[in-house]
Amino acid sequence: MAGARNGRGGTCGNPASVAGTLGRLFDRPLETAGGRRNPAPAPEGTGKTTTIRRLGEELDETKFKLLYLSDSKLTPRHFYKGLLEQLGCESKFYHGDAKRQLHREIELMRGIHRLQPVVVVDEAHLLDRKMLEELRFLLNMKMDSQSPMALILVGQSELWDRLGLQAYAAIRQRIDMQCYLPHLDRAEMGAYMKRHLSAAGAAHELFTEAAIDEIYRYSSGAARLVNKLCTHALIYGAQNKHRIVDIWSSV
Repeated sequence: MAGARNGRGGTCGNPASVAGTLGRLFDRPLETAGGRRNPAPAPEGTGKTTTIRRLGEELDETKFKLLYLSDSKLTPRHFYKGLLEQLGCESKFYHGDAKRQLHREIELMRGIHRLQPVVVVDEAHLLDRKMLEELRFLLNMKMDSQSPMALILVGQSELWDRLGLQAYAAIRQRIDMQCYLPHLDRAEMGAYMKRHLSAAGAAHELFTEAAIDEIYRYSSGAARLVNKLCTHALIYGAQNKHRIVDIWSSV
């Protein structure tokens, strides 16, 4: 996995650009796009799950099958059970049997339907070592000559910090690409707010530049906090019958 991380060789940028980067990666031929892992670490509230949703919209459904898991206590058994259920199969009880069952289903999917599975594991920073090791073994197929699926690990920044430890070297070496979602800068945040307001049908500017500066100061560009601050400022402004949010209502 080729990687880019803010402060460590660059950044993949905002959710749309990260989704586009991953989408272009998966649009390569199956034999080159089918491998390894693509972790997308980011601070909380920057739009990781939104990015994955955008990726799902951009993937060609005639070529790829997106499988999504999000569980703070994910175990190998529940991992295989979750994937097999999304493929319409009833999982074997023991995870070793379920793993072999999943490999068979993926071989059928790739061989008959010409579909490449893309597995997304959200909240991956919460995975324990046993689950991370299971992912490493899962990707070994036919004496490590093939990877049965593309795997994307999505989590907060501590995901990459953990993978940087020597204990996880074997996992880290299998990574083909790393994307990092930073907080929005001031200009990006202003554009982000305008797009949301336009989509909501706003006919005129609702925030002064001073209010936007104050929102940025409080949120540091974290999209989730920006959303929350804007919502509260708009509610406060509406309650007080103000047509535009100034610094008095943004705080």
